[in-house]
Amino acid sequence: MASKEAYRRLILGDRAVISGSASSSLHSDMDKLVHLILLSENLALNGTVTQSSTHLTWLAQNAIDGKKYGSEYCFATSYQSNPWWRLDLLDVYNISTVIITTHASYLDQANGAEIRVGNSLENNGNNNPVCAVTSGLQAGRTITYSCRGMLGRYVNVIMPERTAHLSLCEVEVYGTGKFDS
Repeated sequence: MASKEAYRRLILGDRAVISGSASSSLHSDMDKLVHLILLSENLALNGTVTQSSTHLTWLAQNAIDGKKYGSEYCFATSYQSNPWWRLDLLDVYNISTVIITTHASYLDQANGAEIRVGNSLENNGNNNPVCAVTSGLQAGRTITYSCRGMLGRYVNVIMPERTAHLSLCEVEVYGTGKFDS
């Protein structure tokens, strides 16, 4: 019989799921993965994006084009203080998961970023509650972060208290329902 990790890799490929209990059953893990893949839609694909600045031609919308690999499909900010990227989902959703695909060469430009979800545009949305802080990223890999049903219209990725580029290749957002803000 195949291990839980073998089943996870079969379904998710290189995705690594962050959160959840190591002691959960295979059946429970499989149910969650099947639900994520088959029943959810990537809400980011229908949203609009902006970022604090643009490095060369690495535009904000590259992160929601559905293409995960290759520099031409990534976004990057200029080298600046507190760089950020923001997705407007155009409505309020119950956000369960944010999935990030890193650039194959610019890993230091994503580790330590905060993923924030909420309804405020105060400070460009960077004051919304924190869903997760990126860590353990590997070059060219996809990692899933659980937001545990946070309500929000805006999903931000920010490198707080740091002067750097911010660069990612894909940001996927999964959730349910539309709610009044």
